[in-house]
Amino acid sequence: MAHCSSNPSGKVPRPDSSALMAGSPGSVDQAMKPVLFEIFGEFWNVQARLGQGVSASVYRVSSGRASTAAVKEFQADTQSGDYGYQKERSVLEDIQGHKNIVTLYGVFTNRSQVGVATHCLLLELLDVSVSELLVRASTQSRACSPQCGGSQKQGHSMWLVQHCARDVLEALAFLHKEGYVHADLKPRNVLWSADDECFKLIDFGLSFKEGNQDVKYIQTDGYRAPEAERQYSLAQAGMEVEGDSGCSAAVDLWSLAIVLLEMYSGIKLKDTVRSPEWKDNSAAIVDHIFASNSVVGPAIPVYHLRDLIKSMLHNNPKHRGTAEKALLSPFFSIPFAPHIEDLVLLPSPVLRLLNLIDDSHLHNEEEYEDILEDMKEECQKYGSVVSLLIPKENPGKGQVFVEYANAGDSKEAQRLLTGRTFDGKFVVATFYPRSAYKRGYLYQTVQ
Repeated sequence: MAHCSSNPSGKVPRPDSSALMAGSPGSVDQAMKPVLFEIFGEFWNVQARLGQGVSASVYRVSSGRASTAAVKEFQADTQSGDYGYQKERSVLEDIQGHKNIVTLYGVFTNRSQVGVATHCLLLELLDVSVSELLVRASTQSRACSPQCGGSQKQGHSMWLVQHCARDVLEALAFLHKEGYVHADLKPRNVLWSADDECFKLIDFGLSFKEGNQDVKYIQTDGYRAPEAERQYSLAQAGMEVEGDSGCSAAVDLWSLAIVLLEMYSGIKLKDTVRSPEWKDNSAAIVDHIFASNSVVGPAIPVYHLRDLIKSMLHNNPKHRGTAEKALLSPFFSIPFAPHIEDLVLLPSPVLRLLNLIDDSHLHNEEEYEDILEDMKEECQKYGSVVSLLIPKENPGKGQVFVEYANAGDSKEAQRLLTGRTFDGKFVVATFYPRSAYKRGYLYQTVQ
């Protein structure tokens, strides 16, 4: 589950959310982090500092009940820290309740051993960010075969791009309906929730009510809409357009279009979107990217994604439509199956074990029952097992599906079972969507 924050792109500096992933303390210095937070009368242990900025730090914490969460602690005695806390708290409290928006559990004041009081947000802890997914895609493309000359970029599967696009658009449709603009949508601010099996928006430190923009420096370089770019340039020059009511919700659609284009292509587009060629004819560049990457998927779904992205990249914000309208794109009516890489990257409470069971064992009832018992006993070593299934026929024939009580248990099992031998065979462990498992939908993944 996740935290909240990211690189500064406005007047309120915030911690870098690229490190704010479960169990990923990264290279951040751990020496100065607090040991405990007292939250609502209960002590929570600080496991790692996940991110640090000028005005706030984010920590991964756990309670004695094995609960995990994130604490965003704002620096004491700084104007930006107090403003950032009040801003983010008020926005989050106003928009709670949507499955694609990070959950705020509560707010509290922490007092250090020397008596310094700091404002804190207790937040849902999320998993991998789209930023990290893009890094992994880039790593895979660098390792591509010599036939591609090392230049062929590898984006993500259509299943993953569609999943992310739908989840973020659902969040934006809700946010915009409530009158808010996110104003800093980028890969680091979209994170995967393992337990809820969806992507969620985080970091509302630059968000504002439409028509009441209180910060002129919005969005992050590379994901900044043209109208926000103009506003940013004018603000740097100390100028302001008379009667300017600020940017609209359309800036979020522009940012999302760039994120989706990066996911599809596997290319970071920061330099591209700043080029004169992009400003002259961005549609032609989008067409070129899709034509260059046309081998990755069937033509019709690819064209639908291309058209969706282009619809959100109009220079005139009034022509970009709305998040609700974007959700009606034909792209979302096409059923995709995940690639096996997707099921390794995106944790869920259900684990799928491959390369374990021979067909001969499936048709001997006594052997089959013994295998079920052995597998359940083994898998219970890593967490609480809710159910276990080994299909005797396709789809899923001979695969072992293990449903754990939570994603934390399944992640630990996946880590420890991968590469283990069982009856002389090496175990291959991937995650599997719990929603599909519950429906009995055991699809064949794309290799």
